[in-house]
Amino acid sequence: MQGLPFFVPADRPGAKFDIYGPVQPDGLGLEKAFEDFMRPPYFPVRFTDLRGDIRFHDVSDSDIVIGDAKVRVRTVPHVGITNGYRIEMGGAVVAYISDHQQPMDGGMDVPDHVVELCDGADLLIHDAQYTPEEFAEKRHWGHCTVEYAVEVASKSSVKTLCLFHHDPSHGDDDVDGMLDRALAARNGSGRPLEIVAAAEGLAVSLGG
Repeated sequence: MQGLPFFVPADRPGAKFDIYGPVQPDGLGLEKAFEDFMRPPYFPVRFTDLRGDIRFHDVSDSDIVIGDAKVRVRTVPHVGITNGYRIEMGGAVVAYISDHQQPMDGGMDVPDHVVELCDGADLLIHDAQYTPEEFAEKRHWGHCTVEYAVEVASKSSVKTLCLFHHDPSHGDDDVDGMLDRALAARNGSGRPLEIVAAAEGLAVSLGG
């Protein structure tokens, strides 16, 4: 929502931009959510002022096809209603779990539907915001430890895990430390095969 006002490709004649996401418990759909947030006094431009054709799609717990991509959508534990996605295209599988509430007791149980999204994925982009010490203070904020991200990847037989949703207070050295923690959390199992930390400009090559 905060990025759309500055997404230049959507602000040109002939542009088409489709946005997918869940409906909230009060029935608030995506379009209404953007309508409520992207307007004065919060922001001077409404999404309807952008020159592109922006279309909103409310989705949850469904399997859809978008172009050549097969997309599986499942609800993921979070503070609010949040989707996780599994995208299959061109022989590659990417799972995207950006916001994932670890069990508040610090446990490592992974919901079956999260494993379903991640199962055998070539790349899993997963929430890995906290150290265990940080999680102890913010266990109700809807995110997880880097160790839990590794557990999700391991249980799902993921090939590459990309640590994502870095904490705003973490600098580059902290993120490097989180990557070290993730590598140590494999405990010699070798699963997942590769772990990287998301960074601006990072490119990951999948498939042949």
